[in-house]
Amino acid sequence: MPDGDIYGVSRQQPAEMLSDAELLAVLLSDSLDTAEAILKHYGGLPALVSAPPLDWKSLTQVREEGTDRLAAALEIARRVKVNWGQQRPVIRTAEDAAEWVVDMRELAQEHVRLILLDMYNRVIATPTIYKGTLNGVVFRPAEVFREVIRHNSPAFILAHNHPAGDPSPSPEDIELTRAVIAAGKLLDIQLLDHLIIAEQGWRSLKQQGLAF
Repeated sequence: MPDGDIYGVSRQQPAEMLSDAELLAVLLSDSLDTAEAILKHYGGLPALVSAPPLDWKSLTQVREEGTDRLAAALEIARRVKVNWGQQRPVIRTAEDAAEWVVDMRELAQEHVRLILLDMYNRVIATPTIYKGTLNGVVFRPAEVFREVIRHNSPAFILAHNHPAGDPSPSPEDIELTRAVIAAGKLLDIQLLDHLIIAEQGWRSLKQQGLAF
């Protein structure tokens, strides 16, 4: 197996960029083929996590320590979910949103991140949906809404960084924002803002009246 891969999953890929099967393979310390077979057996990740632990242990292709790790991971997720509703921050302003993703100013490559919100503007998740080069990123609005729909988020904020240090929006940033807004209207999902984060500060396209 090539160096840099573990169980068929690249070590260089951030967790949020992995598929359900790849995440399961890492968690079980097993092969990607095994993880895909398990998901196929159950009909997907939601059905797997809803199955009783005794059912997991009947899977002969999974080692006992793998099912123990799965049970522990799901219990952690359950406990986090119990407390998450009260602890989730509320994003009321562009300043709130910028503070939530301020770490992006340190990134050497351009990343695209979403701040997914519920109907009360509480943060649901902050997935990274794309990682580009020093010079920029190229992606389609469909890639944005895949994550938004997966999390059942009615509204979100788009954020990306400028590694060169200048947060000024480019013409491409403005056009992309217009395209995402238009796509969101068709899906009844609202883009609340587009933030650009850089070493020299940050910019809100909505505050600047660009595309919104």
